[in-house]
Amino acid sequence: MKKLYLPPVLVLLLLAGTNAPLPAQPGGNLLVRDTVARVITRLQREMPTNELQKLTPAQAEKFLTPQEREVLATKHLSFRVNRPVRVTVLRDARLGAQPFWLRARGFEPTTTTLKHGKVVYDAWQKDFAAGPVGLGIHALSWDCDHYLVTLAPVVPGDNIKVSDLYPGQLRLTTFKAGAEPYVDQSVVLASVPPELEGQILIRTDTDLEMDAQLVNVFRVTQYPASQQPDQVVLTWSEDPRTSQTIQWRTSTQVKHGYVRYQEKPGNNPVNPPKSARATATTLATPTLLNDPVIRRHTAVLRGLAPGTTYVYSVGDGREAGWTAPAEFATAPARARPFTFMYLGDAQNGFDRWGELVHNAFRTHPEAAFYLMSGDLVSRGTDRGEWDSLFYHAQGIYDRRALVPAIGNHECQGRRPELYLKEFTLPKNGPKGIEPGRAYAFEYGQALFVILDGNLDPASQTAWLEHKLSQTQALWKFVMFHQPAYSSGGNQENVELRAAWTPLFDKYHVDMVLQGHDHAYLRTYPLRAGQRMPGPKEGTVYVISVSGTKGYAQGKHDYTEFGMTNVLTFQVLAIQTNPNRLQYRAYDSDARLRDELVIDK
Repeated sequence: MKKLYLPPVLVLLLLAGTNAPLPAQPGGNLLVRDTVARVITRLQREMPTNELQKLTPAQAEKFLTPQEREVLATKHLSFRVNRPVRVTVLRDARLGAQPFWLRARGFEPTTTTLKHGKVVYDAWQKDFAAGPVGLGIHALSWDCDHYLVTLAPVVPGDNIKVSDLYPGQLRLTTFKAGAEPYVDQSVVLASVPPELEGQILIRTDTDLEMDAQLVNVFRVTQYPASQQPDQVVLTWSEDPRTSQTIQWRTSTQVKHGYVRYQEKPGNNPVNPPKSARATATTLATPTLLNDPVIRRHTAVLRGLAPGTTYVYSVGDGREAGWTAPAEFATAPARARPFTFMYLGDAQNGFDRWGELVHNAFRTHPEAAFYLMSGDLVSRGTDRGEWDSLFYHAQGIYDRRALVPAIGNHECQGRRPELYLKEFTLPKNGPKGIEPGRAYAFEYGQALFVILDGNLDPASQTAWLEHKLSQTQALWKFVMFHQPAYSSGGNQENVELRAAWTPLFDKYHVDMVLQGHDHAYLRTYPLRAGQRMPGPKEGTVYVISVSGTKGYAQGKHDYTEFGMTNVLTFQVLAIQTNPNRLQYRAYDSDARLRDELVIDK
């Protein structure tokens, strides 16, 4: 579901350095996120940098004022009940003394436990009178999924009615096996404690677990910005045949950016170099202690010739301020053979991921662009991780366009703030959705549709059908992060599958490129969830992982080929006359591990 309010760190951008009074909810109650933003500001002002980086939950708790403790103990979740109610909070037992308010507010530990996957939750209970009930934050660190809440009448037989749920995305259901505990995940409870079965379950939101994060918020980047341009990345925000979007960063000392470019010299005379001025924006990340503010530069080159290679440099206009020349190529005007790359989650181990992507580039320089299916980084709010990703991709994404999708890790903090500021992408997505979250483009004879699986699938379904029904492209590819068909045991997105896969069947999407599950999967060609004789009759779904984090492989009747703990990159080559797609998956050493051929 789409998250409609800002995380604490983003609010901090507005509040830092001010003495304005904190905004209030109706009735004068301070918002949790505003309180946390104020605490972060005060921590930075009063604590040395080395202590901020080693801050513990106990230290963070001691730093809170009585007013802040009250807000964090009562204003995180709230609801109203018509009868006296017994509230049970089930939290990950590994949290130890967190959250601090359980004992402070008189919740009593019980012997009841819940096992959810590999995690054991312990249960804490307290009785409340009829009327408003407020519960506190998940934790001051961010270590595990949000606690669960169940309600039962204090007086047996009372009919409990729950109203005024806050935040508004929370929902109610019955606490039983098969229930979904979170509104933003499709995971279910395999079993529940018998003594709690049948109670009212408040379905919470996993992103709420970050609302009061104070531990591990303060970071440093290994790759701070300087006056010299770096993190040069190619994307497309307009027609790939006639335009090229280029973005890079500098320190704030650099006020303006420019691109010098011309057609690559060959046997024929070429036009003299041209220059384009970039737009510059300031990107502030106050919790990044050693490089909190940088400048992002973006230039869109227009009026380019299709199927042409260009040489370019970026700089600030000074002769000493230009980058070394690099090349990009525009898309062909008509159907031509071409190759592209597809990479699953990078997320962890950027040094090894860098080796993989450089091996991919070295062994397959013919690839025209690179798709990444989300979770490019592990912490989407940590600019240091983005800096590491770009550092290890240097020499590649300044020569081949990057086509990204948004994963759940980009959305930590509810909105993919840094992702949307790092990449300039097409603005041709569904109405009502933030530009860059879903988009589409055509390259040669192929249509590429990029979707955002973090949002309500219904918000993109009509637009998706319009794109698939209106194209004349021979080949159709769709990419999103959360899988319709999982390689693991419980990562499938049922709502997404119900909304989108009928359209893949109806308009015969050739391949769906997914992420999220960290185990390689290629399905049989599927139609309506059933195995088809071949790819002419069905859609092939793929999951790959290019980073170091691995998951177990589940057993599914739709799996044609799977691997675990294998980092891969995928090379997809489209040929003409005859029309053929050759799909190949290579491991990090560039050894062939899987392949498929689709003829049309």
